[in-house]
Amino acid sequence: MPAIVIVGAQWGDEGKGKATDLLGDGVDYVVRYQGGNNAGHTVVIGDESYALHLLPSGVLSRHAIPVIGNGVVIDPAVLLAEIDGLADRGVSCDRLLISANAHLIMPHQIALDKVTERYLGSARIGTTGRGIGPAYGDKVARVGIRVQDLLDPGILRQKLDLVLREKNQVLAKVYNRRGIDAAAVTAKYLSYGERISSYVADTGLVLNQAVDQGKMVLLEGAQATLLDVDHGSYPFVTSSSPTAGGACAGSGLGPTRITKVIGILKAYTTRVGAGPFPTELAGEQGEWLRQAGAEYGVTTGRPRRTGWFDAVIARYATRVNGITDYFVTKLDVLSGLDKVPVCVAYDVNGSRHDELPMTQTEFHHAVPVYEYFDGWPDDISGAKDIADLPPNARAYLEALEVMIGAPVAAAGVGPRRDQTLQLRPLI
Repeated sequence: MPAIVIVGAQWGDEGKGKATDLLGDGVDYVVRYQGGNNAGHTVVIGDESYALHLLPSGVLSRHAIPVIGNGVVIDPAVLLAEIDGLADRGVSCDRLLISANAHLIMPHQIALDKVTERYLGSARIGTTGRGIGPAYGDKVARVGIRVQDLLDPGILRQKLDLVLREKNQVLAKVYNRRGIDAAAVTAKYLSYGERISSYVADTGLVLNQAVDQGKMVLLEGAQATLLDVDHGSYPFVTSSSPTAGGACAGSGLGPTRITKVIGILKAYTTRVGAGPFPTELAGEQGEWLRQAGAEYGVTTGRPRRTGWFDAVIARYATRVNGITDYFVTKLDVLSGLDKVPVCVAYDVNGSRHDELPMTQTEFHHAVPVYEYFDGWPDDISGAKDIADLPPNARAYLEALEVMIGAPVAAAGVGPRRDQTLQLRPLI
């Protein structure tokens, strides 16, 4: 049986949670492979809406085992609050597995994230201030603290003393902030460890054995392709690899295990935070799209920047991820428009670019080249089959399919699980 990756093909918030939940009942394991609590998924089941920040969407599945992989950075206080919140709503997390190798977000990383972002002023990246970037930085610098360290009080204190020797100097002497007390942090995190220990496992081994046994594994990332630290709109990116390649490094599954990559796209485009956004709409149009699509961050509540569909970045996402199928979400939001613009290329200083410009400078100066498709006045939120869509809505999906270089297998016409139209099997 295959391992399948679900990846965002824009700047995030495309509806990956809905796609994962939709497939979750047909898979055995659902794995979050990167990111931290700087992102979130919203899953709507019936009249119930669930906002998930660290837990995989599969936690809401009837039988799938949810897994937090080694590529995730975990704030244990946030994770435990999320587990408790779901328990209060009757959702059990007893099947949850957490990689012993996943890194922890520590108080000094949160403190540094906040002060450095303020220090950057107008050059700030637009981080959430939750310590994700510094946690990944410490991981690469080999001074990070991992989940397994919560199981050994001596190792935890030793690692904290070592890293705080430098970090407290930076906080105090560069930013004029109070240092972090190692003893207090050790005590608090050991208390987290007492609750988390029952979930800790060698998840890479578990997942490989599952594939060997013919079980299906679904891997979901946070953020999206254009926020990938290597392949995104650097430096306005996240600190990890949300692309399909990151699914292997962040889960412990080898690349030959992955047989399908499903890309998630909105029928338009949004992004949160600073950075280039060629199709961004200002003024009334942008606000209309924001309100029509309820475009506010799941984790932060920040209003998202909005714009028309960008086929250039979608083609790029197809290439970078090896996307085999697409799920287009929020098609219903475009209902009522006379014409639906789609960016098919960029104009950069008088030169047409059908592919993503190579340099940051060119991307910043990219001006969208639009084609206009006939809109549809009908409310499509009640459609149950592709045949129920107005001809112009079907034509829009068909045009996107050609431009993005991979087939559209499903389309969302509303936020609920049952508001998804299947054009072809996703699994």
